[in-house]
Amino acid sequence: MTDYEKNLIEIKECAKYLKLTYSHRNASEFIQEHIANGSSIDECYADLLKHECEVRMENGKQNRIRAASFPYKKYLMDLQIEFLPEDAKEKLGVLKTLEFVRNGQNLILAGNPGTGKTHIAISIGIQACLEGYKVAFYNAPNLINRLKEARSERTLLSVQRQFESYDLVIIDELGYISFDKEGGELLFTHLSLRAERKSTIITTNLSFEKWEDIFKDPVMTAAIIDRITHKALAINMNGNSYRLRETQRLMKHKI
Repeated sequence: MTDYEKNLIEIKECAKYLKLTYSHRNASEFIQEHIANGSSIDECYADLLKHECEVRMENGKQNRIRAASFPYKKYLMDLQIEFLPEDAKEKLGVLKTLEFVRNGQNLILAGNPGTGKTHIAISIGIQACLEGYKVAFYNAPNLINRLKEARSERTLLSVQRQFESYDLVIIDELGYISFDKEGGELLFTHLSLRAERKSTIITTNLSFEKWEDIFKDPVMTAAIIDRITHKALAINMNGNSYRLRETQRLMKHKI
């Protein structure tokens, strides 16, 4: 056995021990190809480790996106900016920087249905995943149900710790379904855990003065609004419905 073959075996064994999956699987072909192209052995090793890092970083991005549980994938590049409400157009550049996430600020996207609230929230969430942030996406009614189940199963503390650990939480469709007192209290508690430390994006079809219709308690409603809007970014998403526009366009083509 040549020294080269011995070294290659050691590299693969070390890669396996260190859980360097790409290096363990591809070391032989990678090094042989690079040597054939005139690279030195030192350059081969350096490039192999560099490629391992690139593969691991890409896998990390995709793992964070999967773990976030987005209902579908939408990227910032997919946004049809010309159809967004004016306030969203003006502030989109600031949102893309993710500065509000770094600063632990909340983002409120409020407006009538079909204007791009969820699309913006998901695309910002995916961008955060790509930049290394830990993100979670929740539909508001499903989140309330999960919290109630956790309380009844006595696992609420574990859920709270997990909720608190995310760099960014997205709560979608707050306002489509009203909550009972227990649901409102649980949501308030969990939002309070993140207040002024971690970012939360909330999409809603209701203006703040109508939030009492959701929570059924004026005192709790005032407390929740005060807690989530402090130092928050708010975007007026009222405008023409993109979905309605698409439906009308399709119907026009059929006629």
